[in-house]
Amino acid sequence: MYRNVISFFDKLEDRIRATLSRMPILYSIIGAVGIILLWKGVWEMAALVPALFGPGSVIIGAIILLMTGLLVSFFIGDNILISGLKREKKLVEHTEVEVESEKKTTDKIVAELHAIEKDIDALKVESQDRSQKGV
Repeated sequence: MYRNVISFFDKLEDRIRATLSRMPILYSIIGAVGIILLWKGVWEMAALVPALFGPGSVIIGAIILLMTGLLVSFFIGDNILISGLKREKKLVEHTEVEVESEKKTTDKIVAELHAIEKDIDALKVESQDRSQKGV
C-alpha cells in the first residue's frame, strides 16, 4: 500500500510539473505561495518553542544546516563554487558561441546517458530471460 501511495503522488507530481512547465509565470507564482506557506508554518511552530527565540534559533538552525551540508549549497550554490574553483567566467560574460558549445556538449552527454540506459534495460531483460530459462 505504501508503494501505491508513493507511486500515485510521484505520477501526480510528474503530470503537474509537465503541465505547469508550459506556464512558467503561473508555475513560479504557485511555487512562491507554497514556499511562503511552508515557512509561515515553520515560523509559527517555532514560536511555540521558547528555546527558538533569538540566538537559540540561529544556533540550532546553523547546526542543522551545517550537519546536512545545506548551509553553503543553499546560500552560495554549487555552481558558483565550482565555477570559482575552475576560474570560469560568469554566465553573463560568456559569448553566445561558448553558451551554444556548452549546450551541444550537454546534449551529447544526455544522448550518451540515454544510450547507456537503453543498454542497461536490454541487459536486464536478457538477464530475466536467462533466469526464466534456468540458465
